[in-house]
Order: sequence, then C-alpha cells, then structure tokens
Amino acid sequence: MAKIRKSKLANGVFWLEFPKADLRILCGCPADAVKHMMKRGVIMSYESSDVFHESGPNAILLSDLTVQKGSFANLGEFPVLQMLYRQGMILPDHPGNTGVKPLLLGHSDQLAAQIEYIHRGNYGLLNEEEIIEAGATPEQAKDLMRLKLKFAFGKIANSEDLLDSLVIESEPTLIRNDVYVKRLATNIFEFSYKRDKTVVDLNLDSNELYTPSYTLGRYMAKREYFSILHSGEGDGWDIERPSMASVIIFQGKVYLIDAGPNIETTLHALGIDISEVEGIFMTHCHDDHFAGLPSLIRSDHRIKFFSTSLVRAATVKKLSALMALDESRFEQFFDIQNLKNEEWNNVDGLEVRPVISPHPMETTVLFFRAQWGNGYKTYAHLADIASFDVLDGMVTEEDDRPGISRTYCDTIKQAYLTPADVKKIDNGGGLIHGMSKDFIHDESKKIIFAHTSRPLSDKERQIGSGAPFGTVDVLIPSKQDYLYGRAHGYLQSFFPDLPLDQFKLLLNHDVVDFNPEEIIIRDGDEIENIYFILTGSAEMLDTKTNTVHRMSAGSFIGDMHGLHGAKSTETYRAVSFVKALSFPIDMYREFVQRNDTFQFISMLAQKRDLLQKSWLFGGAISDGIKNAIAATMHVTKVTSILTDYDFVRGYIGLIKEGTVQLKLGDSVFQTLGPGDTLFEEHAVYGMKSIFEPVFSEDAAIAMIPTVTIENIPVVQWKLLETVGRQMRTMTNSPEWDISLLQWRSEYSVGLDSIDADHKENLKLTGNLIAALETLEGPEKLRPLCNALIKNMQDHFSREEEIFFKAGYSEANSHKIRHTKLIEHTEDILRKCEAPLSKPEAHSMMRFLKRQALLHILLEDRKYASFMARSK
Repeated sequence: MAKIRKSKLANGVFWLEFPKADLRILCGCPADAVKHMMKRGVIMSYESSDVFHESGPNAILLSDLTVQKGSFANLGEFPVLQMLYRQGMILPDHPGNTGVKPLLLGHSDQLAAQIEYIHRGNYGLLNEEEIIEAGATPEQAKDLMRLKLKFAFGKIANSEDLLDSLVIESEPTLIRNDVYVKRLATNIFEFSYKRDKTVVDLNLDSNELYTPSYTLGRYMAKREYFSILHSGEGDGWDIERPSMASVIIFQGKVYLIDAGPNIETTLHALGIDISEVEGIFMTHCHDDHFAGLPSLIRSDHRIKFFSTSLVRAATVKKLSALMALDESRFEQFFDIQNLKNEEWNNVDGLEVRPVISPHPMETTVLFFRAQWGNGYKTYAHLADIASFDVLDGMVTEEDDRPGISRTYCDTIKQAYLTPADVKKIDNGGGLIHGMSKDFIHDESKKIIFAHTSRPLSDKERQIGSGAPFGTVDVLIPSKQDYLYGRAHGYLQSFFPDLPLDQFKLLLNHDVVDFNPEEIIIRDGDEIENIYFILTGSAEMLDTKTNTVHRMSAGSFIGDMHGLHGAKSTETYRAVSFVKALSFPIDMYREFVQRNDTFQFISMLAQKRDLLQKSWLFGGAISDGIKNAIAATMHVTKVTSILTDYDFVRGYIGLIKEGTVQLKLGDSVFQTLGPGDTLFEEHAVYGMKSIFEPVFSEDAAIAMIPTVTIENIPVVQWKLLETVGRQMRTMTNSPEWDISLLQWRSEYSVGLDSIDADHKENLKLTGNLIAALETLEGPEKLRPLCNALIKNMQDHFSREEEIFFKAGYSEANSHKIRHTKLIEHTEDILRKCEAPLSKPEAHSMMRFLKRQALLHILLEDRKYASFMARSK
C-alpha cells in the first residue's frame, strides 16, 4: 500500500490520502469541490450501513489566496457539510461520529475567514439579539430561534465545536499521526509521512480556470415580457447539473433567483452577461444558492439585491466573513432593496411576496405575479422547504422548547400549497428539504420538481414535471423588442449630445447573431462592418501582448480601426451567444463626420484603451462605464504635486507612462509600471498610503476621482484585494526585517489613544523578537512575553470598547481575532519555558512580526475607516 496517494481532481483541486495515518485531505476547495470528489469516486456511499453514510475527506487544505483568476478559491462550506452530515461527524449516534472534527489547514487569515463563513453557513443569525437587530420583534425572534434550535438539535454550536484548525508555517508542522506539512511558497505545500514526501501546488496555471463538474449546452435567452428561464434543478451534491435556481425575464430585464456556484458559467451558457443582470432575489444563503454571489460583485454596476431584512442580514454576515470585509461594504457592492415579509412588493411592475419558511437558517419562499388580462400570471419558487412530515415533527405547544406551534405549522403548509401558474419546488427530502407527496393535491397549473441529485420516481413524474437547463416557461409573451431600448441607453455614453433622430438612424440597422466561440473579426481583417454588442459577451485577443480582454453588452467591436481605415490588430470572438447591431463602416464614417464626433470618440477610445490594459479596470467593465470614468480622468506629468496628500486624497492614480517606486522609509517596496495603480488606500480607507511614491522623470499619471468609481463593485473589490495583497507581501517577506516594527507616522489609524497602544505594542514585539533571535532562555523570554500579552489585553479591551460603542459591524469577528492573537501569544509563552531550537524561534518571530503589522495595517484600518465614514 502506498504511503501517500495523490491525484488531481480538477483545476486547483487535489486529493491527498495517507492510508496508514487515517488522513484524507481535500487540497483546494473552490466552488463544486464536493462534486469533483464525487465524480472522481473519492466520495462514495457505504451500501452495507444501516444509515446513510459516505466516505470522504477529514481535512481541507485552504488556498493562501482568497481569489484566483477572478473566482473565489476557498468555499469550504459544502465540503464541511459533507463531513458533518453525510459522513456523520456531527450526527448523534451515527457510525461516522467518532469524535474527530473536520480539520482546516492553511494561512491564519484564511482560517479565520473560513471558520466564520462556515459557521454562518450552518446557522445564519446566531441568537435572538441578531434576529431583532435584523428587524424582527422580540416575539418573532423568540419563535424563529425556537425553530432554528429544533434544526440544530437544541444547540447553536460554537465554531470550535464544529471544526479544528491548524496554521501552516514555513517550518514543518505536525498534522496528526506523523504527517507533517510546510509552506514552500505562496500556495505551494510540502507534505511528508515517514520518509515519503509530496508537493501540492494550488496555483492555477496561466491557461487554467476553476471549472464546474458538469458541461452545459449553449442557449440564447429571449427577452420576454414575463418568463421563467430554468437555470438549475439539481442540488449541492448533483455532479451533472447546477443547483436549483431560476432566471426571471420581466419587461426584458434579467433577474436571478439565487446565485449558486459557477453563476458566470450558467449565465454565459444562457447568453447572458453579468453586466445585463438587473437584480437578484435571495431565498437564503446556503452555498448552493449563495456561492455565486461573490461573482456578481465583479459586475460594473451595483446589482439590486432583493430580500427580506432577515435573509439579507444572514447573507451579509456570511459574505463579509468569507471576504474578510466590514459588513457596511455590502452596500458598495449591491443596491439593497428591502422586501416586506408576507406582502406584495412592487419591483418596477413585477410583484413579489416573500414568506418565511422553516429552515436551519433564515429562508423565504417567493411568489411572483404580473398583471395580465383580467388577473395575474404567477410563478412560485419554493427553495429549501421542509416536508410536511418534518413540520409535523417540529410541533410543540411548549413555548420554552425548540420547535413550532401547530398554528404556524398549518400556516406554512397552506402557504406552500398556494396555487400558481408555474411552481418550482424543492424535492430533496431528508431533514431540511421538501417531498413530492405533499403536493399531490396542489392546484397549481404546472409543478416542477427540483433540488435533488436523483431522477424523479414514477410516482413523482405523475405529480410534477422536470425543467432541464435552458428550458423556458413564457407566462406573458413580449409584443416588443426590448433590445432597442437597452441599445439606446448604451449608445448615449458614446454620443451624449446626439439628437434623437441620429440615435434612431443607428438603431434602424440589422441585429446579427454570433454563435459561442465564433470569430467576429480576425486579426488582419479589413473592417467592412463594425458591431455593437447588445446581449451576451465576447473577448478580444491581443496577440502582441498575449492578453485576453472580456467585452460585455454596450461595447463596440472594430470601430476605431474602421474609422481610421486600418486593418484589425486584434481577434474578437463570441464567448456566449451574442446579439449585436451591425453598422457598415462607410455608413458609420459618414455618421461620425456629419455629427462631428470623431475627436470626442477618439479621446474616449484612447482613455478606454488605457483603462482596459490595467488590471483594475480591464475585464468585466463595459465600455459605457469606462466612458464615464474616462470623462472624469485627467493625465498629468507634473508629478511633484502628487506627493501632497491634500491634493491627491480624492483620487487614485493609474500609471500611463514611466515607473513609480513605492518606498517605505529608505527601502523600495515595489516598482510599478504602466497599467499599475497608486493611492488605493484613498478609495479603500479614506487614509493616506503608508508608501511614499517616487516618480521617474518620464512618468505620466492618469488621475481618477474616487467618487467616480465608488459605485463600481468590481473596481472596489479589486482595490481591496490590492491593498490586502501589498500588506501581506510586505509582512510575509523575509526581505523585510525588524525595522518594520519601528513606529512610523504612516501607521496611524487616526485615533491618538490607539496609535499610542500600537507604538507600545510594536516596541514590545520588537524586544521579544530580538530575544528570540539570540535564542535567549526562559528567564529572559518569560517577562517579555508577559509584557506583550498584558499590552495586548489592555489595548484590545480599549479598542473593543471604541468599536462596539461606534456600532462597527465587524466588532464580533474583530474581537474573535483579538482572542486568537492572545491565545497564540500565550502558546508562545508556554513554548518558551523550554529551550528553543532555531527553527522554532524563527517560526515565532515570523508570526509575531506578521500579526502585529497585519493587525494594525489591515484589521485596525478597517474599523478606523468605518468610524471615519460614519462621522
């Protein structure tokens, strides 16, 4: 028997097994990692067991990177749920419950984020206080908590009761049973057992993306008046289909119901670009309905987020934990639209009625209607409902016990059976899902069963239908083409002063279709027609720079080459089905000349090109949004004024020409070039950068007002990533010595008392590191450790009083980080009671330096920024 078994399950996902050590590690857990394990046979059911029982991992190795290639790299909820419930690690009297808990391995930052995110994914809101804070009355909060506790076997477990965690350092760390792990580089890990070793590299190659476990066909979704486009009928365990979801088309606009894993893949398969999504209706935030939500942040506009206050509160807390963000930033990413429970809410003519549904976390079923004829056309979406048997089993009339009342039980059943023209129903069975038999007498015109990984039985097929991916139920057909209205809006960003008759001229041209992967214009082609994308997405392949740029609805293809009479220097391909206006180039030249717009659109094109070639603005931003940014952007070569914070505080910078060195003291941290950005902290924290920029003589910097980009979610997210990456690179790098622990004015968070604490903390940390460097004994190390711990306790107490009083939304998770930092430092104190080896001392030194700086420069800046914004 091999001592170590390793296999690649999918891009960025590996299986590592140590049979003799009883250790099975899922390495990498992007979306659908569980489905990849099931597809490759590392998760299997035990047929001989009397109860449902699966095999699978008992540990997860997390990526060091939150995001790779624009997708989230750590979505550990479903792998952990598989261990807790399908392997039975948490279930009372289950053969899989041996006392061993799921183990998370990784960087301390990723561990903290994942533990909180998984905990929220298991329970949602954790107590009556959080439920009341989310808008419930005390009586409602009590009833909802009783319901929640019934699903949770009477107790909301602490994170520590559910999970174990282990920080991976650059020195070998014991996992269990003689298996060790160490970090070789970012996302590269070496595992050893006895004399055998293997390396796991979680970095995606240049040509790799995270992939789903299934392949979808390609469709072109028609923009109807009111239709239901079926985008998923599986569940989180279905290896062949996306999870239960729907897309509503209303008056030509696109609305999502939930956003499961691989939402971009789903939308591209349907011929829809993320930039076309108007809003999302959220039922609840289990990962098979939630995991695509971070992808929607990569939109160029704030997508409307429709939910009740309870569902939104649970979703915000979970998403903020996953992304390690202040909850208040959710409003930067989404346009919040509150829905009143059990009332008809008007959404631009489409009405929606949410009804709270019993589930382990805050959940609503959704009823939609639109006026037509002498009444309404209706759609009901019943995701993650409870079966009638489960509801009956929850009934208790004792107010102090977990459960629900008989009256509430009957009310929920009646709500589930509300007739609709089309009703999609969770048919997953078990403790937390619905069952088809409950709907035998449902009077809906069409019932669709979903949320299951198995085929429908003969009895189920007599009750309800299936809805394969891409099928459509048209409730009210369209008598007009909504594309032209969208096209008019898109074109206005290119021609803001154009008379209406000239827009009508452009809109009177042919709309052409392109198939997925079809070349639209090839590198070297003469431009005969230019195209303006109306739906779907395309890509531009630049062979000179070997880069690929995504193009969304509202983008021109081939316009500037055509106007200059030049051949195309790029290749353009359709990613999904694409609809585009087609303009003969001779007509377009005449149009531009007659309206005297050549100079203006050329200027926009040059600025868009600069934006497109940057990491911050390239990709998912439509040309219309780039035009809005370009209109406020100015380029300067007078770089001497850019070192004045009062002058640049309202801007970020984009390097057009030359180079910029970022210096910290006398040392150069990073050298930036064209396409890189400056002053990200101005937009993220509203604070001065800790780095001093030094500009080359030929530098030219495009200055962009922060107010212009504050409502562009993908840009805000990338700015946060840039700042976080810079801080982690600096604090993790061995090239940066203990001088970083010397107080600098750039470290200030703007609060004098906290700055004073930080100065003392850095001094004490530096003293302890100096003693560890020379391998001092316990008598020297003990008082230094105790002094640092006392400083941390006093400082954290003062800090917590400040941010709790200010209503900081991340106060609880920040306090948890404080607790873990003290625990880790106390662990160092215990280890210092015995002589230390050089590797042990160096590991402690790295931890102390990294955590002191990251806590000040990242975590504490978050709450200081929150307080500054709240003034």
